[in-house]
Amino acid sequence: MSATHGPDALEREAAADYLRAAQEAAAAVIARYSTSFGWATRLLGEPVRRRTRAVYALVRVADEIVDGAAAGCGQDAVAVREALDDYERRTEQAMATGFSTDLVLHAFAEAARAGGITPAETATFFASMRMDLERAAHTEESFAQYVDGSAEVVGLMCLRLFVTDSSPEPVEPGPELVAGARRLGAAFQKVNFLRDLRADAEDRERAYFPGVDPATLDDAGRDALLDDIDADLAAAQRAITALPPTSRAAVQLAHDLFAELSATLRRTPAAELRRTRVRVPDRRKAVLVARTLRAVPGARLRPVVPVPRARRRHP
Repeated sequence: MSATHGPDALEREAAADYLRAAQEAAAAVIARYSTSFGWATRLLGEPVRRRTRAVYALVRVADEIVDGAAAGCGQDAVAVREALDDYERRTEQAMATGFSTDLVLHAFAEAARAGGITPAETATFFASMRMDLERAAHTEESFAQYVDGSAEVVGLMCLRLFVTDSSPEPVEPGPELVAGARRLGAAFQKVNFLRDLRADAEDRERAYFPGVDPATLDDAGRDALLDDIDADLAAAQRAITALPPTSRAAVQLAHDLFAELSATLRRTPAAELRRTRVRVPDRRKAVLVARTLRAVPGARLRPVVPVPRARRRHP
């Protein structure tokens, strides 16, 4: 490619093939780590579906750097911190240039540039990830900051993709949708904190909820946490109907899956939450999927279709 001319047809074909490979890699990450979000993304229309999977793949990789895979591969605390810092630098570079040798980051960069996701939002996310390396317990202030970066801003990034849909230019979401996305992201995060109470306390030596000792949490304390979660879910529900048709059913399903988790947690004695991780059975998830398909006009479950193989350009 010359300095004065844009890419030729062969180079554009190569870029399209590479993007498809990147989006397939992001989809594989989500399929491996999250059945609930995997089901929900199958209700998204395109191009929102592949772009949303790219956001969650980025989030998942960052989470694995902080919470499992890096240390499991023998990285010490200093190396884990350096890996997270490097991942943030490469994320920003990919967003700025539209290209990365890391397939997940390449898919995310395309989504970010299409939906108007900003470096300020990714910086807020990475700041929360960094808190997991520095803090074992939270105050009210640090907890709010952590949830904002680890969950609320992720909801906002996805919202940008939802409202932009297939528009050639990013669309700015309205304040009601922004508030709903933030509340839904916060609810998801708090539910996960409660269901992972034992693992966070015993394996990671963390206590996320301010003033809550996981070792002594009782049923009244559990219900107080769930009352807050259910308030977030109720606030988010009021905004879902204003979403575009290409994302409404998927967000409704994600909401309902976590509402079901909240209800299951409320039925589970606090003493048991300190020993086991609560989940929604697959059969119940299937019921919620069917309910969403009936309730949301135009909703349909997209099949899991492999990304087409790239054509060979070289012998």
